[in-house]
Amino acid sequence: MILIDGKKCSADVRQEIAEDVKALKAEGGKTPHLVAVLVGHDGGSESYVAGKMRACNEVGFKSTLVRYEDDVTEAELLAKVDELNRDEDVDGFIVQLPLPKHISEEKVTEAIDPRKDVDGFHPMNVGRMTIGAPAFVSATPQGIMELLRRYNIETSGKNVVVIGRSNIVGRPMSILLSRKGEPGNATVTVAHSRTKDLKEVCASADILIAALGSPEFVTADMVKEGAVVIDVGTTRVKSDLTKSGWKLKGDVKFDEVADKCSFITPVPGGVGPMTITSLMINTLKSAKKEIYK
Repeated sequence: MILIDGKKCSADVRQEIAEDVKALKAEGGKTPHLVAVLVGHDGGSESYVAGKMRACNEVGFKSTLVRYEDDVTEAELLAKVDELNRDEDVDGFIVQLPLPKHISEEKVTEAIDPRKDVDGFHPMNVGRMTIGAPAFVSATPQGIMELLRRYNIETSGKNVVVIGRSNIVGRPMSILLSRKGEPGNATVTVAHSRTKDLKEVCASADILIAALGSPEFVTADMVKEGAVVIDVGTTRVKSDLTKSGWKLKGDVKFDEVADKCSFITPVPGGVGPMTITSLMINTLKSAKKEIYK
């Protein structure tokens, strides 16, 4: 069993990005600039955005954090999105989700200029990704593809099962792995809460990707010998063994599944570190005009 080290992979990619940024500046290019818009004080969002700002500093990007209180109006937020769309110094920006209930996430997402949509959520980027055209791919699926690539995990002709059909992970993951390319060329099944014989479906997978947000859902009897298991889950569960009072759990029951796997991602330290790094990849691509010429 080989443990897929997302921390090391993330560090390697960030070093490569930092070197690319140095070269870009040496050639007279501009410093890539990422803006994060944060509404309210959700703990998870605060931590995630802080991590993005640290990553920008690490790779040599310029970063800006725009804060709003929970009572910001939808009109005010959309006005800021329009301002960022028109700001030529901004290469990419994200509006951190979730947003307060009185603000339409769909309306805000669709208002972002696709050329600056480094989160990869805009319908235009999703559509381009679907047909195999250059696009900003959402961070978690892109991070998983990078892990598969760097660990030389064969996907061509393999049977892949993705548990979960979210627009952020499950659906794009299934499209990316079924497209022509490397990684890719897999036969993909998207499983979910209505899937019949879910245990048997999962046990048929050469590569199993768990992205349903249910801690330790995947057990040993759902995994075949030699399978590759990618655990996307990150759920906080109460724990008396930690100072914080909680522990991060994945969707896979790691202790009983790991011995059956050829490769497996841990939680934490697997897919997670690659998510923010993927945002850095997209921002650099935007600064270099690699997606939209």
